[in-house]
Amino acid sequence: MGSVLIIDDDKELCTLMKKCIEQEEMSALVANGGTEGLRLIDENKNLFSLVILDVMMPDIDGFQVLEKIRETSNIPVLMLTAKSGEDDKVFGLRLGADDYLTKPFSIKELMARVNSLIRRYTTLNPTFAEEDCITLKGMKIDKVNRTVLVNNISVELTSKEFDLLTFLASNKGRIFTKKQIYTQVWKDDYAFDDNNIMSFISKLRKKIEADPEHPFYILTIRGVGYRFNKEA
Repeated sequence: MGSVLIIDDDKELCTLMKKCIEQEEMSALVANGGTEGLRLIDENKNLFSLVILDVMMPDIDGFQVLEKIRETSNIPVLMLTAKSGEDDKVFGLRLGADDYLTKPFSIKELMARVNSLIRRYTTLNPTFAEEDCITLKGMKIDKVNRTVLVNNISVELTSKEFDLLTFLASNKGRIFTKKQIYTQVWKDDYAFDDNNIMSFISKLRKKIEADPEHPFYILTIRGVGYRFNKEA
């Protein structure tokens, strides 16, 4: 099932959460700061099934850590916050958090959410499997031969258009900022302006969508970025 990474500067709480996770026959690692947490993620690629991430930390805050995680990984992130304000939660969810818990919380609720997120993303979500083909409603993406069929008709895509489509389709339902898309698809520091990313999305939509003005596959999340339709 993998391991859970806990990133929180509250050492006593970390010890308690780690103990509870291990009682569920899972392993857990603890980082008492954002910098240490990012290092553990970088050093242990594909090890973790979930990150529990505190918002308020002394070195770098949880939002900054989350943004860094989302540049390279789609691992589920459960955020912890001492604030009950809606703005912080909305901001975290827009950055790519999967769930939120407000401190203080019960261990029973924590473990219910931990188990739910891990089950959803490692057991029920097929996009975590390394597939040669991605089969969607009306579309089939062959990652080995780099071909795309829409309604059984071959669609000619450029190399980057194919990479962009495959990245979004492999993570359907998840919202990505333009910066995150560029970092993942172009494998480089963010050097494009937003208009160029929008242009790529527009060209891709014209090739794969029945009605590019009212897209089914690639959806715009106003003020945030894009996501691939989870209903596809």
